[in-house]
Amino acid sequence: MTYRRMFQTFKEWFWLERFWLPPTIKWSDLEDHDGLVFVKPSHLYMTIPYAFGLLIIRHFFEKFIATPLAKTFGIKEEIRKKITPNTVLETFFKHSTRQPSHTDIYGLAKKCNLTERQVERWFRSRRNQEKPCRMKKFQEACWRFAFYLMITVAGIVFLYDPLLPSQYWYYILEMSFYWSLIFSLGSDVKRKDFLAHVIHHLAAISLMSFSWCANYIRSGTLVMIVHDVADIWLESAKMFSYAGWKQTCNTLFFIFSTIFFISRLIIFPFWILYCTLILPLHYLEPFFSYIFLNLQLLVLQVLHLYWCYFILKMLRRCIFMKGPCHSSGSFPSQNFFENTMREEEEPIPLHELSWKEFLHKENRKHPNYQQ
Repeated sequence: MTYRRMFQTFKEWFWLERFWLPPTIKWSDLEDHDGLVFVKPSHLYMTIPYAFGLLIIRHFFEKFIATPLAKTFGIKEEIRKKITPNTVLETFFKHSTRQPSHTDIYGLAKKCNLTERQVERWFRSRRNQEKPCRMKKFQEACWRFAFYLMITVAGIVFLYDPLLPSQYWYYILEMSFYWSLIFSLGSDVKRKDFLAHVIHHLAAISLMSFSWCANYIRSGTLVMIVHDVADIWLESAKMFSYAGWKQTCNTLFFIFSTIFFISRLIIFPFWILYCTLILPLHYLEPFFSYIFLNLQLLVLQVLHLYWCYFILKMLRRCIFMKGPCHSSGSFPSQNFFENTMREEEEPIPLHELSWKEFLHKENRKHPNYQQ
């Protein structure tokens, strides 16, 4: 009974009208009446089951659409050589380091009754198993490209629809998509900015949930469209990078950069932020949800400027230094172009090759060599 009372007290405090609504509006004003339908926070509960539905759709999309498309581009399934199971080496790999020193290798060789060369090869093969193959990275980029393309077109169409159902589905699909990205973080390609991915997805869900509950639907729709429209070109550039189409990749990156600058550095601050931050002050006194929403949008704009710096660095290298547009280790990989160069398996040093392996390696360089 005590927990129920505590929950009820928290619920009443959380939904206080002075937090969410202007002084002249009450929650009773937002109840359905006279044929008018208003948003309800309970609508957002459906985003979780829909997220699992998107994961199922993604599985079949990657299997029956992304994989054949990747093979059309010349991306092949990579068969990784299996390693001999070894509990001692596996434990050291997971809990100590993936790059053992010579002293570590010497001690592990003694403990496992192996030669030092065998231990070195085991760790090399184990590291290669951790590297994501190009096929998997292409599948992920293809899925995100397809979703962003679909949701952007839908968002633009829904802007002209004054009825709630279209806005409802737009919000629900966007939030479900970000929930599905969180649920699939464990199986997706591991990136260096894993924590940044989690924070970004949770922040996006928080912003969408808040704008929905506070009835800022039109503003929220515009913010989502402005962000999705550039990501289409980003994901398509990644796809062609994985396929090895460098020129096409660079062209798409230039298009992405142009759309990014227009949408996030011009339209977002001078139109959307102006409408949410400046115009309401002509009619209302500042209140909590107004301040909270605009603080989130201002933080978002700071991130846009931060990411813009990296885009300009990449464009500078691509134009003036004739380098690839897609290799920047420090560039955030969620909303911008990550390093998509081919990740080949870690090569075996020549001094560790047996004479048969050395001859095989040399013969492969011959133009008439047949395996």
